[in-house]
Amino acid sequence: MHRLSHRVRAFDRRHPLVWDVLVSGFLLAAAVNDMQGGWRNITENPDAPTWLLTTLTLGFTVPLLWRRTYPVTVLLAMLPLAVVNAWTGTDLQASLTLLVATFNIALHTGLRTLLWSYALTLGPIVVDALRYPEVQGADQSIVPQATRLAMVAIVGVSYRTRQEYLASLVERARQLEVERDQQARLATAAERTRIAREMHDIIGHNLSVITSLADGGSYAAAKNPERAAQALTAIGTTSRQALGELRRLLDVLRTDPSATEPPGAEPLLGPALGPALGLEPPGMEMAPQPSLTDLDHLIEGVRSAGLPVRTTIHGYATALPPGRQLTVYRVIQEALTNTLKHGGPDATSTVSVSYGNGGAVTATVTDTGRGSTAHGNGSGGRGLTGMRERTALYGGTLESGPLPDHGWRVHLHLPEETPQ
Repeated sequence: MHRLSHRVRAFDRRHPLVWDVLVSGFLLAAAVNDMQGGWRNITENPDAPTWLLTTLTLGFTVPLLWRRTYPVTVLLAMLPLAVVNAWTGTDLQASLTLLVATFNIALHTGLRTLLWSYALTLGPIVVDALRYPEVQGADQSIVPQATRLAMVAIVGVSYRTRQEYLASLVERARQLEVERDQQARLATAAERTRIAREMHDIIGHNLSVITSLADGGSYAAAKNPERAAQALTAIGTTSRQALGELRRLLDVLRTDPSATEPPGAEPLLGPALGPALGLEPPGMEMAPQPSLTDLDHLIEGVRSAGLPVRTTIHGYATALPPGRQLTVYRVIQEALTNTLKHGGPDATSTVSVSYGNGGAVTATVTDTGRGSTAHGNGSGGRGLTGMRERTALYGGTLESGPLPDHGWRVHLHLPEETPQ
């Protein structure tokens, strides 16, 4: 029954005229049948002319075609006919269609309109009771009909309230669906931003190191083949590290975590060339995101690329959450990468890290390079922007700028964690 009623309402919303014609046609047929002789059983005026009967029958039924679009107008058009029906004593049962008009007023208009419409509809009832008081008496004629009219109005108000409640639930569900989609899009955008930042950090740093090693190896190839071989070995190590980090990062983009390569698929660089170059070692597994325990490895890689780095560490990072460790690591990595790229051939760098209580960290990276504007991200990259975004996640501050004489300074401070 619920599914059937839902289908009927859906059809009515698409084709409202069909339902209006069916209802009005049914009531018209019933009124015509009553006009053929049934009305004489209750009438006070059995000699009423045919033209009057026809006029009243059509006047009580035809306007119902517009009962839903213009309910008040329909009622006002029917009330004069109801007064004539009561005054002449015809008492056609077609006058009961006033209940249909009242129901539609209760369903489609406000309470104030319903109240004065109800008062107007009582007019023909009072006229009939006062015109022919000897039939049942004024009280016996007015009270039952007024009560019946009130019950129809209450049913209409209840039905309208239920419709409005259901409509509000549907609208709320729609809004929740829209908000869910918006949250999904925002989460996707945030994840894309995070991935782009990680890609910048990984590729930017490692390619800078590889470029420096390649330049140094080509310079030393003619005079010192041993140093050139060391540079090639360092390039292979750095490449493998970068490839591993990229694999970890791009793995989050897989739609199916259980998806595997199809049987017989060849590695990207071929079955033998990749491992021979050291870029696809067999059995390579996912590793966690870098932390401050990997800081020594990072600095050694930078030193092997030709940048002297001096480090000073105060305290221990053992109790530092992984997210904060990754932020400090990436900021130091970006600062050293910028020094490699923009500091010049004779630049040196100093890294100072101090761990406080409650997750507080202070890291300073300085260099003796040229300190150009490109060093500070003026070339349009996302280096400084990425560092500031990472720092802002933990309510920290990041200062970056040239030193008074020459060189560049990056200063990071993460405050203590707020207790949850």
